[in-house]
Amino acid sequence: MGEDREVTIQTTDSSRDIGRRLSVVARQIRGNFDRQVARLNITRSRWSLISAVSCRPGATQREIADVLEMSEASAGRLIDRLCTEGLLERHARDDDRRARAIYLSDDAEPLMADLAAAARATENEAFRGLSEEDLNRLGELLDRIYANLCRS
Repeated sequence: MGEDREVTIQTTDSSRDIGRRLSVVARQIRGNFDRQVARLNITRSRWSLISAVSCRPGATQREIADVLEMSEASAGRLIDRLCTEGLLERHARDDDRRARAIYLSDDAEPLMADLAAAARATENEAFRGLSEEDLNRLGELLDRIYANLCRS
């Protein structure tokens, strides 16, 4: 009595279809955003890394690589290029002499504004016709799915 028991849901055609559709929608959103930023001459790997640094200022190369699910060496090469271009900066960390903290440079601010505008345009197109209530409910459902997958 009162026990928490995990309930196994039988996979149905509709749950499989939803998983497939989530994948397609995510790919469409990324593709739309890629087209929006193509005029900026920036690749997906570059904007992904810049975005990760923007969300986690002071993160290490290893942390950025983990977030982006890429090798630390690949992240390091991309960070090197973006530092050379003046978009990122590496700073010493007080807590670990070997690690370097990664930050956006001041020169990245105009690019960040352009990326934000492209994101808004993509979001406006993707979520056209959905109410704030619809978006909140969708967010709640996606959070539950995410939590389910994190427990696995």
